[in-house]
Amino acid sequence: MTDARQTSYGVKAAPYAHPSPTTALKGALRAPYFFLVPATVLFALFFALPIGYALWLSLHKVHVSGLGLGSGARKEVWAGLENYTDAFKDSELLHGALRVLGYGTIVVPVMLGLALLFALMLDTDRVRLAPFSRLSIFLPYAVPGVVSATLWGFLYLPDVSPFYFVLDRLGLPQPNLLDGGPLYLALSNIAVWGGTGFNMIVIYTSLQAIPAEVYEAAKLDGATPLQIALKIKIPMVAPSLVLTFFFSIIATLQVFSEPTILKPLTNSVSTTWSPLMKVYRDAFGAGDVYSAAAEAVLIALVTLVLSFGFLWAANSRNKQEEAR
Repeated sequence: MTDARQTSYGVKAAPYAHPSPTTALKGALRAPYFFLVPATVLFALFFALPIGYALWLSLHKVHVSGLGLGSGARKEVWAGLENYTDAFKDSELLHGALRVLGYGTIVVPVMLGLALLFALMLDTDRVRLAPFSRLSIFLPYAVPGVVSATLWGFLYLPDVSPFYFVLDRLGLPQPNLLDGGPLYLALSNIAVWGGTGFNMIVIYTSLQAIPAEVYEAAKLDGATPLQIALKIKIPMVAPSLVLTFFFSIIATLQVFSEPTILKPLTNSVSTTWSPLMKVYRDAFGAGDVYSAAAEAVLIALVTLVLSFGFLWAANSRNKQEEAR
């Protein structure tokens, strides 16, 4: 066999070189890395780089000479951990964290409890219009947070809310939901209304993955629907409950839209009501991006520690149960 090939025009074509097995193997091994390049670049530009820049800003501050006028009067200098020390001593940041803690103690249990209840109800054989019910429960999650907070904000205002009109006609008391303690309930209601549907879908999907043979065996043993729900369904969807709890904790620590939207409607919401609102005010209100960066890094670290701490505790418990 000759290396050159004869064409229909009588001209010899260039010999076709077959790649060696070693070259083909190297190309196959390198291919996955080429596919990872776009994702790696996007991760570096829009995630790693901003985090690194925030860390760099948190370790610097502005040194003002004299009255701060003229060129060179304001210089960026190394601050070390000074911004972090000031953040730990900041009472406004601490009070904001305590308010978010109280907010989370209402939102997380109520939201996950309702999500689990709705998922169990939709998983029964007797439910009617299941697709419509699932869509109705999930639909609030599709509404942007700013829109939902604006909507509920006007529903909380006595002058424009239809709820207050009905209460007035019935001669019932009209509580002010935007003042004092009820404010926590008002904010929690917005979060529960918007987040229950997503968590319900996650739990409901896990319920649908349970084999039907498990339910049939339980029914043959005489288990009631309530016993099946409590002793079979809930334990088997425990990983989904852990996942939804994990997401809920992160969302609670990062609450920003709801109190920010309600702030113009009431004097009970300050510009530092939540830690992220404090970061926003310092960065864009006071113009101190260095202190704001340090506060943002602390919030991220607290979120990271709490999240991984909870996941570690959940995994440890699962391993102990499997060892039994």
